[in-house]
Amino acid sequence: MKILIINKFLYPNGGSETYIFKLGNYLRCMGHQVEYFGMEHEGRCVGNRVNAYTSEMDFHGGSILSKLSYPIRTIYSREARAKLRQVLEDFQPDVCHLNNFNYQLTPSVIPAICKWREENHRSCRIVYTAHDPQLVCPNHMCKNPNSGENCEKCLDGSFLNCFKGKCIHGSAAKSAIGSAEAYFWQRKGVYRNIDTIICCSEFLQGKLDRNPVLAEKTIALHNFVEQPEWKSVRKKNYILYFGRFSEEKGIRTLLQVCRELPDISFVFAGNGPLEAEVNAVPNVRNVGFQSGEALETLIREARFSVYPSECYENCPFSVMESQMYGTPVLGADIGGIPELIRPGETGDLFESGNKEALKAKIAEMGSKAAEYSENCRDIRFDTIDRYYEKLMKIYCAD
Repeated sequence: MKILIINKFLYPNGGSETYIFKLGNYLRCMGHQVEYFGMEHEGRCVGNRVNAYTSEMDFHGGSILSKLSYPIRTIYSREARAKLRQVLEDFQPDVCHLNNFNYQLTPSVIPAICKWREENHRSCRIVYTAHDPQLVCPNHMCKNPNSGENCEKCLDGSFLNCFKGKCIHGSAAKSAIGSAEAYFWQRKGVYRNIDTIICCSEFLQGKLDRNPVLAEKTIALHNFVEQPEWKSVRKKNYILYFGRFSEEKGIRTLLQVCRELPDISFVFAGNGPLEAEVNAVPNVRNVGFQSGEALETLIREARFSVYPSECYENCPFSVMESQMYGTPVLGADIGGIPELIRPGETGDLFESGNKEALKAKIAEMGSKAAEYSENCRDIRFDTIDRYYEKLMKIYCAD
């Protein structure tokens, strides 16, 4: 089978790129032909045979002239359609698997695929993995950055709310562009042409299903993870947070709790805009951004980890990774987090944003952490081989 993976970034940039690189490698190992289409960049590490990519768009740099064209190019891209057509003509894919495409590629890639398969009498399927609620929320997060509140005003298609709330970087101009893009493609009905939308959580599926055009196309499929070797390690006397130090992750609420529990040791691994506040709490040790074996050791040796998010998380790998390494998780009851924890067995949940609830659960988890840790032996998230089996049924559906 020939599979064309479409993603705006073709270099390591975030979770979406980790997903497409691992998936593409596995598909090749299983005997499929895989090519990629996206934006050109000096760090690009995957591609296609005809070397056709869109021009790099640098929203933080670039010339004044190029920036003047961005508002139009982020809504509709003639270049993306033309370059993608070159790849389609050469590669002749059986499946086009879309990932993050908005702004740099734009949804114009979808009608380009439709036109090509119609003219060539091809049955090429269009599959989309939704890593966030972009199709129903112009700012991708279902959160107003100005008020800090989670927001669902646009989910029914009323995208003017993005402009009213200045939901994209607090900018009226950027929010106007986001609203315009959403309305433009809604009126074009372009998303009707997607055959299947893979949602990384049932929570995200529920949000997309609020849109009647998308409701019949969605399927919930948690992200795949590697199953590490089980190791019995001696736990150390600290509670771990690893991730971004930012407001929406619930860091301020967690830090308030840390101050009120001075006899408990906390370790924070990560970085972000609230790093100074993290460093100011006496019983918090900030070890900075960690990865690889160093991060694994931190996770394995923690009594338990805490994931206090106050935004709509979808399928946070941190929650899965912690349990797979034998460390239970105390997580906020928001977004897709509750789908990943078995309360009273592999961790527990607390009301997101509720300081007193978080404080009480931390005290309660202390006496149960060892039992919960042993229960993590039974955790079975989808490995990539199991995910592949499910994906092939989607690729080959009638």
